[in-house]
Formats: sequence, C-alpha cells, structure tokens
Amino acid sequence: MNKLTEEVFRENGFRLHVIPHQKHKTIAFVAKFRAPLDRDTITMRALLPYVLKQGTKAYPSRKELETQLDNLYGATLSIDGTKKGNNHIISVRLEVANDKFIADESTVMDNAVALLNEVIFHPNVENGAFSQAITDREKETLKQKMNALVDDKMSYANTRLIDEMCKDEIYRLHVHGYEEDLASITPENLYQYYQTAIQHDQLDIYVSGDVESNSMKEKFISSINRDADSGLATNQPEAAKRIGRPDTVIEKQAVQQAKLHLGYRTNITYSDEDYFALQVFNGLFGGFPSSKLFINVREKHSLAYYASSRFESHKGLLMVFSGIAPKDYEQAKEIIEQQMEAMKKGDFTDKEIKETKGLIGNQLLETLDNQQGIIEMLYQQVIGNKQMSPEELIAGIKQVTKEEIVNVAKKMELDTVYLLTKNGGNADE
Repeated sequence: MNKLTEEVFRENGFRLHVIPHQKHKTIAFVAKFRAPLDRDTITMRALLPYVLKQGTKAYPSRKELETQLDNLYGATLSIDGTKKGNNHIISVRLEVANDKFIADESTVMDNAVALLNEVIFHPNVENGAFSQAITDREKETLKQKMNALVDDKMSYANTRLIDEMCKDEIYRLHVHGYEEDLASITPENLYQYYQTAIQHDQLDIYVSGDVESNSMKEKFISSINRDADSGLATNQPEAAKRIGRPDTVIEKQAVQQAKLHLGYRTNITYSDEDYFALQVFNGLFGGFPSSKLFINVREKHSLAYYASSRFESHKGLLMVFSGIAPKDYEQAKEIIEQQMEAMKKGDFTDKEIKETKGLIGNQLLETLDNQQGIIEMLYQQVIGNKQMSPEELIAGIKQVTKEEIVNVAKKMELDTVYLLTKNGGNADE
C-alpha cells in the first residue's frame, strides 16, 4: 500500500489535517466537532445536524443548498452525530470533484471551502434564533429516528445492554438524545447551544485527496477564525468498574426472535499496547464468519440466526450479539461463554491466526480505499490520543503472537447478560 502522509497545522482555534494522495478523483472535507457527552445538552446536540442541513444564510432552504451542491459538479454533503468513548462527535462531510479533472474549471476548491465554512459558521438564523418551522420539523424527524431505533430490536437490545452495563457511567447516554427533552428545545436555546459548541468544541478539519498542503492551509486559515481555542473540555475520569457476579437482565416484549447480547469489559483501549492483539482476538472470537461464535453457536449447534462480536476501543467494551429462539436462551448463553473460555485457553490454531490477520488486513485496506474511511481511521488517533498511522496499525496486527491473544482473552470480564425475549417465554424459569 502507498504510505499515507498527514500534515497537521494548528491555527485560528482549530487543527487542519491535510492528507495529500492521488488515490481518488474527489476531494473529501470533514470537520469534526468534539465535546464530552453531557446529559443536559445531548438532545440539542443530536438535533443540530438535522437543523444545519436545512439551509444556511446564503442558501436558506434545503433546495437552494442542494442547488449549490449541484453547481459544484454533484458534491455531496452530510452532517451527523456519533459517540466514541465518552465523546460526542458532530461530523460535517463535503466531498467534491477535483477541478484538476474538469476542463476550464479552477474554482471548485475555493467554492467548496467557502460552502463548508457557510454550512458550519453561517446557519439560517433570524433575530438570534433558528427558524421555528425548521426546528419543529426536525424535532419531529429526530423523534422518528428515536422510535425507529426502538423498533429495530437488534439496535434496541444493544442500547439496553449499554444502559445496564454503564448505568453509572457517562457512556450510557444515547447519542440520538431523549424524547422527553424535545419539548423544552426552542429555536432560541438551540441557537445558543450551537454558538457554544461552534466556539468551544475541539475542532479538527480533514482534507483528503490530490491537494497541496500549503494551498489548503491558506484557504482554511483565511476563511475560518475562531476567537479562542478552548482545546478540549476533558472528560472526567471514571473509576474502573469492579466486576463481581455478572448482571443478568431479562426484558419481555412481543417479539418472535429473542436477542441475547453479552457485554464484556476488555480492560484495553486504543492507546494500549494490547490494542493490536485485541483486533486479532475479536476476529477469532466473533468478528468474521470463520470465528468461534459464528461456527459454534450458529453453524454447529444451529442456535442463532446470527452470532458475532465487536469492540468499542475508546471505552474498552466488547459486545456479543446473537438472535436466538427464546427456548434456546440457556444453551446459547452457555455455548457463547464456552467460546470465551476456549479463547482464554488458547484453543485456536496458528493457521486460524494467520487467516484472521489476513481478513483484518483486507478490511483495513478496504477502509483505506474510501475517502471517508481514511479520515475516520486517522481521527481515531485524535480520540485515542495516540499517534498510530494506518501502516503502523497493519504492521502491528501482523506481529501479534498467540500468547498476546491469550493475554487479551484473559483480561475479558463478563459484565452484563441482556436478553430480550417474547412474552410468555421461559427465560425466567
């Protein structure tokens, strides 16, 4: 793979990350606003992307904004919010054609930077408030999103697992906010929160593509100037949770397929030396169709419609997901726990390790074939507060030993078992 270089400039209250390469014919711009998760403001923060997408001062309607994107040769714009560890991230993404490939065109980059600046810093505001009609409409859109997540029982079960597992931790907060907060959000207080976020969040702007670093630096430094760089309002450190006997939570609804989700504490985060081995551990345990969970729970015993695992590297959690028949709860849970014990005993072969490393490597290379994937992978370094290039990550994974994988497995502690089952199911017998 061609080595990616990342040049970072810190000016005017933000950090500009330029990743010059010739892998794509588009230029990707991503602005990431980072703040600690906060129950008091999480719903307003979740609502902001919906409102900001509806128009700006220069393009006050969604239609006018779409027209300007069309004028930029079909540029694409998206704004969303995500949770990484105890951080709430708002991402503004703009991807445009590179004007080097457009005959008699040299203004796309300037116009793209101007549009990104417009969307972020010049929203559609009158008399110190967002539009009442837009605010009301987007509150309803967000409410529908919340309800859709409840209706998606796999997502619902995972949310409930985190609710129970992290009930005394900030990570429990729902990134889409809470329906009971919506009534108290007004165009005025939402705009006041927007001003606070835009000024005091940690802001990182990424530019990826066939660009020249100093040219990009000049464009952004001249167009964006935050009065002060507050740095990052740091998260309050949380005491490590002591695991006694795992909690078991059983919830009953009108469902046909039960959801059995298990939450483990990995005691490992992105900045730890064990991170490479955690990647390989998860691949062997539940990350791929060749993993222990898929083979043993789904294929060999036919107990699950799906069975997999994933980890949250900034919080130090590993979640197991399975969809089962309600009557198979005890057996499925037992076999899942047996797979974890097998990992702790080193019950996997060198061939399986090699194949899993290859699968992870291919996955990472696929991520790097995508403009947004490149930026997301590099942003991990900001959240994890550790410099680690994609090349270093791939090299680190290749060097993982069986002993290191077993050591990772031995750090796993089962925290919570969550079962969503049907009314009248026998899970509580």
